Amino acid sequence: MAGNINRVIITGNLTKDPELRSLPSGASVCELRIACNGRRKNASSGQWEDDPNFFNVSVWGQQGENCKRYLSKGRGVAIDGRLNWREWETDGQKRSAVDIIAETVQFLGGREDASSGNGNGFSSSVSAAASDIPIDTDDFVSAPVAAGAADDDIPF
Repeated sequence: MAGNINRVIITGNLTKDPELRSLPSGASVCELRIACNGRRKNASSGQWEDDPNFFNVSVWGQQGENCKRYLSKGRGVAIDGRLNWREWETDGQKRSAVDIIAETVQFLGGREDASSGNGNGFSSSVSAAASDIPIDTDDFVSAPVAAGAADDDIPF
């Protein structure tokens, strides 16, 4: 039986400055909070709107120290890592969360983008009509197969 796969890749923007802390063991861990926008169509208005998702990301060691040193709120990042489920109890209430443990963090955009809140390197003046969501689903109509084409005609 094959092993399970636990892998996540997201891009988004930091919602706050990174927080670095050192553990008693001497290891360092940097906590990031990432907003990753999706898009959905509003059923009542028919308009496309942002649908944000928020993720807690832990970055360990030297990579975490670099995140603290070079990243700030608004900066775009690409995270490649794994999901980690944890639970705890607060005031008698059981709580749980799913976090991302980063294996790699790629900084997106430039330093000047972070100060403008545009950390992904793309212009923020793009209208909703220019988004990656198709306006007309007829764009995906399949083309007819040429007459006389058969599997026997394939050379491999």
